[in-house]
Amino acid sequence: MPEGHTIHRAARDHRRILAGRSLRVSSPQGRFAAGADHLDGRVCLDVEAYGKHLVYRFDGESYLHVHLGLFGRIKKRKLPAPEPVGAVRVRLEGDTHLVDINGPAICETLDGDGFQALKGRIGPDVLRDDADPERAFHRISRSRTSIGRLIMNQAVMAGIGNIYRTEILWRQGIHPDRPGREISRAEFDAIWTDAVHLLQIGVRKNAIVTVDNAPPGRSRYRERVNIFNKDRCPKCDGAIVRMEIDTRRAFACEVCQPTS
Repeated sequence: MPEGHTIHRAARDHRRILAGRSLRVSSPQGRFAAGADHLDGRVCLDVEAYGKHLVYRFDGESYLHVHLGLFGRIKKRKLPAPEPVGAVRVRLEGDTHLVDINGPAICETLDGDGFQALKGRIGPDVLRDDADPERAFHRISRSRTSIGRLIMNQAVMAGIGNIYRTEILWRQGIHPDRPGREISRAEFDAIWTDAVHLLQIGVRKNAIVTVDNAPPGRSRYRERVNIFNKDRCPKCDGAIVRMEIDTRRAFACEVCQPTS
């Protein structure tokens, strides 16, 4: 599943090529035909990211809401439009570029009330200037749930995914199993600040880079990480412990990240 930096980068890129333009909206696959007909010909006013949710705002108080989920993909292409590749749920065509969205978990139109309801369900997004970290700390500081679960709960803190979770908690010396209510205000502030810092790097480099002052790697996804999917801790050379948190892989160094 794409992490928050990917969605924010997509919003930034799509804003540049689609905002302010009347769009041709279609559903080559056919599963979004009614929604495409509703949006076709409208002016795209803005494109924004809210955590892992991508929202295209159109005139007439209409919105296209996309959540890629585990299997969704986005392709940006220059015009003239090529033939759709794969099951394209929705195609957005401007005057110079198009965006194809394949296989999203959610692809729906919203009115103003629906958009406000969506925003209300999403926690403060570490990459948004209007985010209120106090909301996240309020939830975390009152919860018996582990911090490893809480910071990936998109209703608590939006945008952090599986790799960032492992890396941020290691960088801050906090074990994923510690209950939220045991996280001090100073520790929370450090988690939030580091999340903002790392995800901003992710947007800029289009890759997850959590190793300080390192360029992106050369693998398919170009990550440069400290302990995620690694065997040894780069700080203490201790063994990295592997665990599952809500069916997702997570990693910790129990020397550098004590449980209490």
